[in-house]
Amino acid sequence: MEQKKRSSFSSRIGFVLAAAGSAVGLGNLWRFPYLAARYGGGIFLLVYLILALTFGFSLMITEIAIGRKTRLSCIGAYKALDKRFGFLGWLAAFVPFIITPYYCVIGGWVMKYLFTFISGNALEAADNGGFFSNFIGYDAGSLSSTIFSFNGPTPWFILFVLATTVVVIFGVEKGIEKASRIMMPILAILAVVIAIYSLTIPGALQGLKYYILPDFSQFSVSTVLGAMGQMFYSMSLAMGIMITYGSYMQKENLLEHSVTQIEIFDTLFAFVAGLMIIPAVIAFNGGDPSQVNSGPGLMFITLPMVFDSMKFGTIIGAVFFLLVLFAALTSSISLMETLVSVLMDKAHMKRKTATIAITASCLIIGMLSCLGYGPWATITIIGMQFLDFFDFISNSVLMPIVALLTCILIGHVVGAKVIADEVKEGAGSFHREKLHRVMVRWVAPVMLAAILASELATKVFHLFTI
Repeated sequence: MEQKKRSSFSSRIGFVLAAAGSAVGLGNLWRFPYLAARYGGGIFLLVYLILALTFGFSLMITEIAIGRKTRLSCIGAYKALDKRFGFLGWLAAFVPFIITPYYCVIGGWVMKYLFTFISGNALEAADNGGFFSNFIGYDAGSLSSTIFSFNGPTPWFILFVLATTVVVIFGVEKGIEKASRIMMPILAILAVVIAIYSLTIPGALQGLKYYILPDFSQFSVSTVLGAMGQMFYSMSLAMGIMITYGSYMQKENLLEHSVTQIEIFDTLFAFVAGLMIIPAVIAFNGGDPSQVNSGPGLMFITLPMVFDSMKFGTIIGAVFFLLVLFAALTSSISLMETLVSVLMDKAHMKRKTATIAITASCLIIGMLSCLGYGPWATITIIGMQFLDFFDFISNSVLMPIVALLTCILIGHVVGAKVIADEVKEGAGSFHREKLHRVMVRWVAPVMLAAILASELATKVFHLFTI
């Protein structure tokens, strides 16, 4: 009965746009350019492309096939494959439970910067970090005045959560699919426009050469590990999202073809994100790739200064942050939908009730990250602010573990044939079946163990050296 009532995307293109929208998020825009600049530009791009076509493809098609086969959210899906791995579904669901609140906090930051540029205050945002520090660390003296002031991050966080909620509450076809059909084409157009414009900046050619021409002397194990780690951010892997979206996919849709399209769209967007950012930042910093810094520093400090130095910089900055807002929304929608799907499946809640429950929990937990740089800045966990801690636990620990155990389940317990049979249903063939089997059984587990060990070793080293 549950399967008959389950919502579904109305078409394959609707599924592809929604899944690609989930994959295209802040990870592409502020993490991919930084890693590309850090690990040698063109050589990182080449390694990432190879991994996307092998490692990323294998994990993504596995998760989507699990969802379509079981027609369940991640908690029920893993249990349906093997009862002994029922715990893995809960672990996978815990990832978006951690990520969604702090991701919405960052989405609120994007809203604030978009408003700042649209209102003509671009110069105010381009003060080498002062504006950003004052904004996220805003403390008006009392907690109530801090929370309700638009000079601080909390109202923007709440607005972003509500925008996400509105889409999710309308459901799969009328909400997620419809929003993706609107936002994804606009997102692609804006990205190309900004990329073309950034390449016209004097000095951008040097950054372009660094970005697209592989220098094999820059290749290292760190390049591979960095590219593999980025796969999780770029392709929404190991957090239950692709299983959830797969469960909404119609059986007659060609699974392998759909995953290939998602893969191409996501990889192209990551490439264009680099085109938007790397040449412009390198030109702005006199040809120094090391100035393409990571995370919030790139998005909210460096880029506003770059826009301020451009002709029509206020307009370009406004367009850029509109693009980032759409990218953040498509990802936050998929994160919230994964949690809503769990409540609908396990607690038998109606969509509206489940969405309201997840929204409430997101607002409560998100306040920790929202105020973690302001009134609660003195409170840290293993030396990290709330947002940084949640990011570390979810992305550096839980996601590699979920992916590793998924590979063990599919490759060595139930067998890769389970996925292959699901892919062939309606298509009759699975062109990359041998690649998938080898990757899931042998290559991916080794890679995932290396990522997890590397992340944990780096954090332990940092803790003992501060």
